[in-house]
Amino acid sequence: MTDQLESDAMNRTLDQCEASLEYRFHDRQLLTLCLTHASIARTRLESNERLEFLGDAIMGAVVCEQLFELYPSKAEGDLTRVKSVIVSRATCAKISSDLGLHYCVQLGKGLTDPERLPASIMAAVFESIVAGVYLDGGFDAARILVRRLMAPEIERTVETSHGKNYKSLLQQLVQKNNRGTPVYQVLDETGPDHSKCFLVAVLVNGDSYAPAWGPNKKEAEQRAAENALCQLQEQEPPYLSSAILPVVAAATAVVSAAVTEPMPPSASEPVVEEEPFGEMPPEPACVQA
Repeated sequence: MTDQLESDAMNRTLDQCEASLEYRFHDRQLLTLCLTHASIARTRLESNERLEFLGDAIMGAVVCEQLFELYPSKAEGDLTRVKSVIVSRATCAKISSDLGLHYCVQLGKGLTDPERLPASIMAAVFESIVAGVYLDGGFDAARILVRRLMAPEIERTVETSHGKNYKSLLQQLVQKNNRGTPVYQVLDETGPDHSKCFLVAVLVNGDSYAPAWGPNKKEAEQRAAENALCQLQEQEPPYLSSAILPVVAAATAVVSAAVTEPMPPSASEPVVEEEPFGEMPPEPACVQA
């Protein structure tokens, strides 16, 4: 009876995953492997780690092709900078969370709370899924999946990189309404010293807005500012990730207590323009899990 219940629960999990991906696997054992973290597997070879390795390469190739086709007038350096953001751990973890994969991944006893999964696990399961779709349906199937899911991330990244400075726009908006100056706080970071990802939240007059991960502090601040702008305009923040909200709630409480409420600027105080992302030197991509 217990085995039957576990089988039924797993089938429901696979159904949920396929519905989120809008792809139906021919080989459901392969999908199960994609969702199997090393913490619950008998050996690492029976986990999704090898699939993660393959999926990272496939995703990189598809994103490069996508950028090459979309932006024929962009130089190699510009394309490389955008690609580093798109294939980063932060972006992969965001997509994984948006798809609800944190409720599907199979974990060991020490990782039982899907709402508190590290970004490395979230990113890894998405890369594994890309590899699984490739092995199950061929390169075209994987290409369709990656291009569909990455398209809005590419558009948003390029928009930020080439003109829209969300930190400046947010600063102008809050100063116009006499709400002080935005304060940016790093809530979390992950990865080795040479290639970290950062989780940043912005506080305006003591109010905290949805944080965002980025492959460097500048990009994370831009994304956090875009989140705040959307929330102030009663729109859904583009970088909201349900998997990080419990961590954010605890960290933000500490941050809010430490931040002194800024004084409203004078009418003559200039708005400081931040340098657009596209003008910055290349930042290293977040290390893939």
